Amino acid sequence: MVVQTGRFGQIEVSTEELISVPSGILGFPDDQNFCLVDPGDDTLILWLQSLSNPHLAFPVLEPKIFKSNYVVRLSAAELRELRLSSINEASVFTILTIPSNLQEMTANLKAPLVINIRDKIAKQVVLQENDQPIKHPMFKELRSQIVAFRGAAKESEKNAEKAALSVSSLPLTTRVELI
Repeated sequence: MVVQTGRFGQIEVSTEELISVPSGILGFPDDQNFCLVDPGDDTLILWLQSLSNPHLAFPVLEPKIFKSNYVVRLSAAELRELRLSSINEASVFTILTIPSNLQEMTANLKAPLVINIRDKIAKQVVLQENDQPIKHPMFKELRSQIVAFRGAAKESEKNAEKAALSVSSLPLTTRVELI
């Protein structure tokens, strides 16, 4: 399907790239169908694009990029809601806030987005048993990862373009545990 977006223009999204968020994102309960968009730059930031609202896109980032010891603990009820038969079927992203001063960029570690990569459903989970911040400063860590990424990308130069991502290709690097 062709999706018109406010940020990326027109993009092609296949059924494998659709992500259902039945509860919506906090503050946006009516938007329940999304896809992940790779803008084709080297920022490592992806965008969770609403399929029903062209102007709603959340910047997201795999938290292991800037916080290596980050762990998401899910309850049995959350596992059932996400239809996860194994915690190894989940991919985790944090939603970013990107102000005009990029050095003040933060990540919401308290309420990550957990995606069941097999069934392509997701939920923004509010972690109950941790003291993770809603606004974790992470610009310095991200900048160092981008520098490393740019060096690796120069060795394997390719034409980058905006594209929706297949959910099955998402990373499984953040540790997810059952509480």
